[in-house]
Amino acid sequence: MKKLHVLILGVSSLGLLAGCSSNNQDAASSSSSSETSSSEVSKTSQKSVLDDKVKVSVNQAIQVYQDAYPDTDITSIELDSTLGKYYYEVEGVDDDNEYSLRVNASDKAVSQKKQEQLDNDEDNGTKRSDDKLNLNNLISVKRAANIAEKAAGSGNASEWSLDKDMDTTYWDVQVKDGSKQVEVKVNAQTGKVLEKETDD
Repeated sequence: MKKLHVLILGVSSLGLLAGCSSNNQDAASSSSSSETSSSEVSKTSQKSVLDDKVKVSVNQAIQVYQDAYPDTDITSIELDSTLGKYYYEVEGVDDDNEYSLRVNASDKAVSQKKQEQLDNDEDNGTKRSDDKLNLNNLISVKRAANIAEKAAGSGNASEWSLDKDMDTTYWDVQVKDGSKQVEVKVNAQTGKVLEKETDD
């Protein structure tokens, strides 16, 4: 009789331990999936911002600029937002003047068109040849954002600009994760990460 009680007690204890172990695994699994889904929600929300609010591609913004200012070369493009509205700020030059305009990133509407005369040290084609961007085979804003976010390790791309350094045209992407900000430079034709700088 005593052996039977010990055996029943032993089996009951094993069942209890198995139940606790299962609960711990469930809790750990739940915690892990919660972290994963939180990260996925963050990535999804950034992608949905690009999908929902940025309906105009960089190539379409370039075309809008070129229609407004033919026979000029583009020297800078930025994708930014004000009060939740995204726009491209496009700048360019000819031999004597500098031009800029904003292109609404959802409907191509043009605003803030400006034209200024170049300084003496920039005219006669100097700025044009120094700062002209290579616009052939540009990777998209979304692809640049994905590459930059992967290089940064965490966070979401929040600002994009197309610039040039030493004959290389690149996307300069700001990736934010809380108070941490990472600047990632991505070759605008190949997608190769050129530089990464962290600012805590």
